[in-house]
Amino acid sequence: MSRRTPALWRCPKCGHRFVTRNLWHSCGRHRLADHFAGKPAILLATFRRLVAVARACGPVTVYAQKTRIVIQARVRFAGAVVHAQWLDAALWLKRRVEHRRLHRIEDFGSLGFGVHFRLTAPAQIDAALVALIREAYPEKRKFRRRAKEQAIGQ
Repeated sequence: MSRRTPALWRCPKCGHRFVTRNLWHSCGRHRLADHFAGKPAILLATFRRLVAVARACGPVTVYAQKTRIVIQARVRFAGAVVHAQWLDAALWLKRRVEHRRLHRIEDFGSLGFGVHFRLTAPAQIDAALVALIREAYPEKRKFRRRAKEQAIGQ
C-alpha cells in the first residue's frame, strides 16, 4: 500500500518550500555568497562539504536566510551560521549525541534536539559526523521508522 506524499507548499514571495501552507518564516531573498563575504575561504569549503554529504543522502535544497543557511529535504534538517572564523553546523536529531566537535545542544522536547558543531575545516566532517548527517536526513528517518514498524508487526 503506497501513500502519496503531499507536495510542498511554495511561498509566492520568497519561493521557499514548506510542508504546511502559510507556515511562518522570515520571508526574504538572500544570497548564499553574502554569508561568506569577507570570511576565510576554508569556511565556504567546509560548508560545501556539509552540503555534499547531505546530498549524498538524497535530494536537498539549500536556502540562504538573513542570519543562517538551511538545508532541506522535505523538512529543514540541517543548516549553518557562518561566524568570522568558524561554521556553526547544526542538525535536527531525535536523540542526544556526543562528538568531539559538539558545541551546543538545544532540547526541542518530543521533537528532538538541535545539535550544533563548531567546524573550521572540511576534514572535520569525519565519519562520525557523516553518520549523524545521514541520521538527520528526513527520508532516512521515515525508512527506519517503517522498518521498525514492520519488524514489530504494525
